[in-house]
Amino acid sequence: MEILLNPNVAYLIVAFGLMVTVLAILSPGTGILEALALLILALVAWEVINLGVNWWAVGLIAIGIAFFILAVRRPKQIVYLIIAIIALVVGSAFMFPSSNLFIPAVNPFLALLVSVLMTGFFWIVTHKVLEARLAPPVQDIESIVGKIGEAKTDIQDEGTVLIGSELWSARSSTRILRGARITVTGRDGFILDVAPLNKTVGQEDNP
Repeated sequence: MEILLNPNVAYLIVAFGLMVTVLAILSPGTGILEALALLILALVAWEVINLGVNWWAVGLIAIGIAFFILAVRRPKQIVYLIIAIIALVVGSAFMFPSSNLFIPAVNPFLALLVSVLMTGFFWIVTHKVLEARLAPPVQDIESIVGKIGEAKTDIQDEGTVLIGSELWSARSSTRILRGARITVTGRDGFILDVAPLNKTVGQEDNP
């Protein structure tokens, strides 16, 4: 346990926990990242209780995060990114109390390295998320009629088809077996009306 109370080790755990938490928020559902994030955050809380924390340094880190957000929103204003990195480095170095107020508990070079790496990591992740949100849909819902795809389940009253790289709910007036090629004949909201592309393959008429 003594090594975990080393300010440098504690700082690395805090940084890693922050990265895992962000990834868990961006990729929910697996349960693995969420559990790991909770475990690390519990460890961080234990370290803060035992080591203490300089709240002014935490506030400086918060200022760095705010300037990072400004840098993302205004990528041409590089000065915001520079201020963010400086605030993060100083805040990180003085995060934990030391015997001397003017001597950081965390190695400044470690704080600099981790802050730069984390800034780069979050810069890439943030831009990827923004690109995904702003990207046009893979399928144009208005022009999907006439598209050819594949039945991913047996289809009659309802089922699932793959059109391009997207899964859609579908229905058909005739039975279509999973794996059969289909064509979209109509659309009702987000439910597609489909028909077998070749009635001799993977299709049976209703009795």
